[in-house]
Amino acid sequence: MNIKSLLLGSAAALAAVSGAQAADAIVAAEPEPMEYVRVCDAFGTGYFYIPGTETCLKIGGLVRVEIQAGQRGPIGSYGGSAGSGVYPVAGEDDYWDFTGRAQLDVTAKSDTELGTLTSVASLRWDYGNDSTWDAVGTTAYINEAYIELGGFKIGRYFNWWDKGLNGESDTIASSLSTRMNSVAYVYTGDTFSAGIQLDELSRADNNDLGLEALISTKLGGFAFDLLGSYDFGAEEGAIRALASAAVGPGTLQAAVVWSSGFGDVQQAYYDRGEWAVAASYAIKATDKLTLTPGVTYIWNTEVDADGDWTGDDAWRAGLTLDYAITQGLNLKTHVHYNEVPGDEYIDGFIRLDRTF
Repeated sequence: MNIKSLLLGSAAALAAVSGAQAADAIVAAEPEPMEYVRVCDAFGTGYFYIPGTETCLKIGGLVRVEIQAGQRGPIGSYGGSAGSGVYPVAGEDDYWDFTGRAQLDVTAKSDTELGTLTSVASLRWDYGNDSTWDAVGTTAYINEAYIELGGFKIGRYFNWWDKGLNGESDTIASSLSTRMNSVAYVYTGDTFSAGIQLDELSRADNNDLGLEALISTKLGGFAFDLLGSYDFGAEEGAIRALASAAVGPGTLQAAVVWSSGFGDVQQAYYDRGEWAVAASYAIKATDKLTLTPGVTYIWNTEVDADGDWTGDDAWRAGLTLDYAITQGLNLKTHVHYNEVPGDEYIDGFIRLDRTF
């Protein structure tokens, strides 16, 4: 055996031993890759993918503080300040109240073979010390909770009568709640849309049904809505036409409402008078400041024993100021003069909204 053979043999033996030891060695497992949250831009800004799914989620809401003040007006189908949500207790004395609101909105969207599947869950917490603004004391409730798919919408949400004019001066919706349990179908085209909706009308003694139909069109800076509704419990209906147009430095809006009456029970869709006209003009004074004067006039604000319209007229006029303090923080204030049968009063509010 020469030196070369000896070296080769030693190298082979060492390799065999090293291989055996390596086979017995403990190898640490590689860490699992972490799935970071991905931005979802398919449905607009603010959405992100729920990890492990193709569902896009958006979380938002607002925090509101508001001071309401004025003279107390009489309660009635025409009374209060429906534009601001203030319905003061009857009386002639002055009042003021500090209120607050927290709202959390969760929206989920995903693409399906039937179209975009959407669900919305919106929760509110209201605090009102001594007013009937939205609650007395602290109240938590479902603001909206609904599902949409392929033009269909079902759940609890604000109906089409909730849409108003710019500013806070119009009273072109019922004094009752416009948030209902409903099911709707809406066809949406490029410039035209039409929808039909069935509403549950909750009343003290039983539940009734209501039917709404809406036709809308939009051409450039002009938009028009025609809305009709029928309350099967009251056996009465209402119709509203609403138009909007870009004029000069702002947006001019106007609406006309007709209501057939009360019937045996208070009508759900429009209970303030037989006829109403309203108009507003939102003036974009600066990039941050918008001024909106507005007026509403209502004919025949009372009903007789048969539920037919009668009585005197009512009207209100006022000015709303909107100011964007910074991104996500907005100031709104308004003041109104109201004249109703047998009384007149002034009311308004100052409101801060922090949206996110």
